[in-house]
Amino acid sequence: MGVSITEIASQVKAVNKKVQLIYAFNGSGKTRLSREFKKLLPPEAVEGDDEGQQSELAHKKILYYSAFTEDLFYWDNDLANDAEHKLKIHQNSFTKWVFEERGQDRNIVSIFQHYTNEKLTPNFSADFSEVTFSFERGNNEQERNVKISKGEESNFVWSVFFSLIREMVSELNIPDVADRSTNVFNNIEYVFIDDPVSSLDENHLIELAVDLSELIKLNAPSVKFIIATHNPLFFNVLDNELGSDDKTTGYKAKHFKKYRLDKNEDGTSVLEEQPEDSSFSYHLYLKSELEKSIESGQLSKYHFNYLRNILEKTTIFLGYKRWGELLPQTDDGKTNPYEARMMNLRSHSKFSGEEVKELDADETRVLKRLIRHLDKIYKPDLKDAPQA
Repeated sequence: MGVSITEIASQVKAVNKKVQLIYAFNGSGKTRLSREFKKLLPPEAVEGDDEGQQSELAHKKILYYSAFTEDLFYWDNDLANDAEHKLKIHQNSFTKWVFEERGQDRNIVSIFQHYTNEKLTPNFSADFSEVTFSFERGNNEQERNVKISKGEESNFVWSVFFSLIREMVSELNIPDVADRSTNVFNNIEYVFIDDPVSSLDENHLIELAVDLSELIKLNAPSVKFIIATHNPLFFNVLDNELGSDDKTTGYKAKHFKKYRLDKNEDGTSVLEEQPEDSSFSYHLYLKSELEKSIESGQLSKYHFNYLRNILEKTTIFLGYKRWGELLPQTDDGKTNPYEARMMNLRSHSKFSGEEVKELDADETRVLKRLIRHLDKIYKPDLKDAPQA
């Protein structure tokens, strides 16, 4: 039975685990969940700060990373001259503390270059209101005002946030509060991370997941981490890293729980706990959903999208160039052009939004045939051929 995203947020908050990992398909309410969870932890007054002299961060119970965090950074593309590309920084309590109060700019540069390229350097303005990027070309030549890629931009924003939570863990690992260099983290109870992997290539994605896992394992205090993602690779790497004990850090897998967030057709949501002994393979989940829809007679046009998603991922894994090569083939090795065209039309977002969701008889026939064809891909004939 489904419930509201607000109720899901309360369910997550009620779980006493050091780490909760949530997989959610795009559009299932992952970002809304992070916002609703944040509402459950309003800032509180800090003792001895009646005049509001301390950093705003000292009042917060949660550190929060999401698409809204990335919105704190926006481009001034110098449209008139196309010469000075600047990433503007919308200053708030978060950026003010990181850059001005703690001087994390050098650490941010180091983290950013670790994930991208050691020759690509962020250059902050004196007041930390903007940043430009330069690239060392060799022979002491420097290309200034480089417009970085979307993936590099995501890496930069993550580097800012990661420097913050890394210092948080370092400070809170000091048992005696009086010995800490700052008290701004003393009230932190949660870190909620909503998909830091947008636009990242797989190598950097894996590296980011491993680094985040290592930081979480070093997190000795009671701060709880909640990580939500739509990326199956990121989910599985975190699952592998956090789902087993670590003798070096003393981390115990019993402090870890993982879920899948699903959205029902009526708009309600379900948070389903995942088995502890296996990673979540979402292509197998999609295949299972398609088979259930055949049995219940409830196939819809969006199921063409499910099928195409499976074929695209399987194409990469098996080394084919195009997903169409996995469609049923005739004796001459060619795919049925009618089936291929139907897959293209029905699974393309441009068309899917313009059409009713019900299938006609021929669409149902083709979709059932293609779904059942998946078994030939996933369960090939492995019998050894007789020796000549």
